[in-house]
Amino acid sequence: MLILLSMFYYICLRRRSRSGTRGEALTSRRAVESGQRAVLPVSVEVEQYAKEVLDFSSHYGSENSMSYTMWNLAGIPNVYPSSGDFTQTAVFRAYGKWWEQCASAPLAFRRTPNGFHSQDYIELGFEEPVYPTAVEVFETYYPGAIVQILACSHNPFSQNPPTDVRWEVLWSGEPTKALTPQARQFSPKIKHINFPTNLLRLEVNSSLLDYYTELDAVILRGVKERPMLALYKMPLIDISDLSDSEDEMSDVGGPFKPGGDGKQQRTANGYFDKLPYELIQLILSHLTLPDLCRLAQTCKLLHQHCCDPLQYTQLSLQPYWARLSDASLGHLQSRCTLLQRLNLSWTGSRGALTLTGFSSFMKARGLSLVCLELSCCHFLNEPCLEVIAQACPKLQELNLSSCDRLHPQAFTHISKLSHLRRLVLYRTKIEQTAILSILTFCPEIRHLNLGSCVRIEDYDVVASMLATRCRSLCSLDLWRCRNLTDRGLVELVTGCRMLEELDLGWCPTLQSSTGCFQQLARRLPRLRKLFLTANRTICDSDIEELAACCPALQHLDILGTRLVSSASLKKLLQSCPQLVLLDVSFCSQVDTRAVQELTSLFPSVAIKKSFTQ
Repeated sequence: MLILLSMFYYICLRRRSRSGTRGEALTSRRAVESGQRAVLPVSVEVEQYAKEVLDFSSHYGSENSMSYTMWNLAGIPNVYPSSGDFTQTAVFRAYGKWWEQCASAPLAFRRTPNGFHSQDYIELGFEEPVYPTAVEVFETYYPGAIVQILACSHNPFSQNPPTDVRWEVLWSGEPTKALTPQARQFSPKIKHINFPTNLLRLEVNSSLLDYYTELDAVILRGVKERPMLALYKMPLIDISDLSDSEDEMSDVGGPFKPGGDGKQQRTANGYFDKLPYELIQLILSHLTLPDLCRLAQTCKLLHQHCCDPLQYTQLSLQPYWARLSDASLGHLQSRCTLLQRLNLSWTGSRGALTLTGFSSFMKARGLSLVCLELSCCHFLNEPCLEVIAQACPKLQELNLSSCDRLHPQAFTHISKLSHLRRLVLYRTKIEQTAILSILTFCPEIRHLNLGSCVRIEDYDVVASMLATRCRSLCSLDLWRCRNLTDRGLVELVTGCRMLEELDLGWCPTLQSSTGCFQQLARRLPRLRKLFLTANRTICDSDIEELAACCPALQHLDILGTRLVSSASLKKLLQSCPQLVLLDVSFCSQVDTRAVQELTSLFPSVAIKKSFTQ
């Protein structure tokens, strides 16, 4: 009866909210769009665009402009309902499976839940906290990347420090690929939550898409009064609930035998006692981390297996970023005595992890660590990097991608990790002094990402140091470095002849007339991936040199050049049988008809040609 009355009351509220006058609705909408606070009845549905972009994992654009950046998602649509490739939209850094196939891609972590598909994210703040009734995303090019929408209980514009921050999933799905790249308005059916929110998080996976997905705006609709049918979820056991009490570990469900008093008594562990220890360990290795923690609470035998350090040589906590805390790390610490690879990417936002909790874990379990993923960990500060440098002497891989709140001075501690082989510093504030120190003391580096590191003053000096100290370099990402010249590039390719991947996208100071690209082709015969995105000077002679000297080439991006013809591209395709990706978007001499002809001749190559409607 109570449920029926609640439903009737909710229907009445909905009807009342929709029965307002047209003038009231127009006034409310204008107030929201103008960023003003409207005085509304609590049951009226509010429509609001994002007020501010608060955080994101990556973007195609520059840190110093608005083109193709995440900041374009704030406010009303710039492009919609038009379709195509527009600079006024928000674009993530990668798409498709090309990046996963490169030598620089890290190894996947075991135990990643099947339902976790997210590769990138963006967090948006809105003016008014509301109980969400709908979320609408304007996708203007290659839609289908959004896999999860979450809401947060914390008001990002509040002056009070966050306490008891909760995240709830409003909607989740698997990666999809739309039938056409045309614009659409994506509005999935969302779940009701029991708290108001003005902070949304969109998580995306672009691995199935044929090109970069572009987002234009986001609308949050909601009411200011909690709907009567907002259901409370039952609490779930998560990775923090690792109690070892005797009651929880008692043998349940085991076989029985009659006791001396006629009562049933439990035996040991049934058929589990007959299975080899190694076989049980193999079975448990297929469980996700929360399932492993739940299973540890069923009986003493399985508790022993679930706490075996061999189950924790690799630990990816990224899928649980919303729930991970200092207490979680503390509970896991005793099980991680053999930990070698740790993924904490995206964790610790808004005070969930602290210096104390992180440092305690690293000091206790960092000795055997060889891989540490810390992408978008905004709790990190200089003492954290100092702890890493002291506690992880064997570290070979370190990812600090988009840790853009780290002070430049903090990066000097990385130079103490002399065994580093892979270092990702994308979108960080590292400065020239720190990177030169790292290259001096870490000569084993094979994979280096300095994309969008705008505080490095002279990339020619960095290139010279790489050529001198890091001759085994395999991949180098210099995406959007603004001051690398032909002199630095020639010195780089002369000293680092083992390079297989080189990203020089949006490096405007490189000029083909100096012959630097032809020298690059001659001196890097192992080259598999080359991005020369938006370099207007690339010409036919450069392409022909690549065709003659780089037969292993797989990925080539020459977006935006005006001097390359379809004839030279045909030579390239004939000479490079392993080529699978060729981006000729905005190449004025290569029209759609030429792309179609090349595609018919070389069907195994994905030839990209974006459009603007």
